Amino acid sequence: MAAPKFTVIIPARYNSTRLPGKVLADIGGKPMLQHTYQRAAASGAQRVVVATDDARIKEAAEGFAAEVCMTDSAHGSGTERVQEAATLLQLQDSDMVVNVQADEPLLPPAAIAQVAANLAANTEAGIATLCEPILADELGEAPGEAKASGGLHDPDAVKVVMDEAGYALYFSRAPIPWSANYQQKGSVPAASCECFRHIGIYAYRLAVLNSFVSWQPAALEMQERLEQLRALANGVRIHVAVSSSRIPAGVDNPQDLEAVRSIMEATA
Repeated sequence: MAAPKFTVIIPARYNSTRLPGKVLADIGGKPMLQHTYQRAAASGAQRVVVATDDARIKEAAEGFAAEVCMTDSAHGSGTERVQEAATLLQLQDSDMVVNVQADEPLLPPAAIAQVAANLAANTEAGIATLCEPILADELGEAPGEAKASGGLHDPDAVKVVMDEAGYALYFSRAPIPWSANYQQKGSVPAASCECFRHIGIYAYRLAVLNSFVSWQPAALEMQERLEQLRALANGVRIHVAVSSSRIPAGVDNPQDLEAVRSIMEATA
């Protein structure tokens, strides 16, 4: 099967609560955004575009020859910024767009290609995304005794459950699926729980993305603070595949930035 045609749009904003200006932070002599851009360019995408409302990001992106689309400063999410950019770029409703977050400088190009290929292959899906298994040492103990950051009981790690065909049934910050083997005290047997952590990379059919931004936030979306629940609430099928690559963490704070710098230095 021929590789699908898709466009990567990287929404990039300057203001960040935990680490302002992080997308321009230096990593090995390059801004973080450049690392993300280069990984997206290596994915097989037809086109990679940086979508921003900030002149500093525009200047930096053009400095490494990236295509830039200037967008409205009022957007409340990267999804809205991606949709506006796709409209300004005059993409067609049938086109596939992959949203790659600017603060993912270690994102494997293979993961970008995979999510696009999965959307192309699953014709009933309006959106495709990825997940990865939560490892045995991340399952944690009983509720309230969580072990690893990003583990089963970490509310910052979004969990997902799928049907037999790989379509999302639900996303949650809570531990799902809930195992009958959980006890008030004691460990969760690793073999008893097949749990998956959602990876926040999305491929959209543009017609679906255009509809998505017109819908009001869903009740479950607001309760969980998970935007993808708006799609499920409106009947959009989301295909979720286990990533073929282990996905390194993105950059949310200064500690993450130093960790990425160390990784880049060790692998240079």
